[in-house]
Amino acid sequence: MPSEQLPAVLAACYRALRPGGILFSSNPRGDSEGWQGQRYGNYMEFEQNRECLEQAGFTVLHHYYRPEGLPLNQQPWLAIVCQRD
Repeated sequence: MPSEQLPAVLAACYRALRPGGILFSSNPRGDSEGWQGQRYGNYMEFEQNRECLEQAGFTVLHHYYRPEGLPLNQQPWLAIVCQRD
């Protein structure tokens, strides 16, 4: 989704969860935004993701990169587990 829509989407996720509820996300990571063929991507690294999630009221509990067991530069996916305050 476009970065300008991210705060509203995270706010909706926050409202949809009860206090203490868990949100899991798994997205390609990177530092770009835009169309790639028919798919729009907003690729962020962990620090930027964490900032967006915390601004929406979530607490980040854990994050990891996938696929497991490879060097970081070969792990294109960022998985984040966070909790509604």
